[in-house]
Amino acid sequence: MESRIRVFLLRAALLGIAAAAAGGCASRSLDREAEADQARPVIDPQVERRDVSRPRVDTEDFELGGYVGFLSVEDFGSNTVYGARLAYHITEGLFAEATWGTSDAGKTSYEILSGSSAPLLTDDERQFQYYDVSLGYNLLPGEVFIGRNHAFNSALYLLVGAGNTRFAGDDYFTFTYGAGYRVLALDWLALHFTVRDHMFDIDITGEDKSTHNIEFTLGATVFF
Repeated sequence: MESRIRVFLLRAALLGIAAAAAGGCASRSLDREAEADQARPVIDPQVERRDVSRPRVDTEDFELGGYVGFLSVEDFGSNTVYGARLAYHITEGLFAEATWGTSDAGKTSYEILSGSSAPLLTDDERQFQYYDVSLGYNLLPGEVFIGRNHAFNSALYLLVGAGNTRFAGDDYFTFTYGAGYRVLALDWLALHFTVRDHMFDIDITGEDKSTHNIEFTLGATVFF
């Protein structure tokens, strides 16, 4: 009887040792899995390195170029205008610009209806010349895309300035304002589309009034 009891107790002890060993192995396995989960990141993105080509833009601050377009002289119709532009970029957003332009005014409706018997101006007096200095601000710099593989730096800018207009045999102080759009076609070449108003007081018809002379131009400038 005593031998049976000893055998039973021995078996129970062996079973307890085996169960404890199995529990220890399972615990160590769970600990290793937990450590592996902690070491592995939640998100493992496979990001490939891309070679980015930085835009090559000349660091020169001066622009010089010309433009051509149409000038609508109030009461005298629209005619071709052409001129020159010189700009200096003070900062990345602010620049100063000087322009000179010339055009020829047409005939008023009164002159057309009355024929050539009562011209208001001579041919020389119809020449419309101006020069002015403006401050510009790049309001919306960005890029313009042509196709999928070509992008060009661009900017929408505002202009405000003053100058002088020679018209009808006299000089007039002129206030100018407008907006333009610049596209860098090359690192040294910029294309411009500009709309400006040349505003001054005149009394050709015997009545002193403020005139608005709207100008639309396309131009190109080079950096130097």
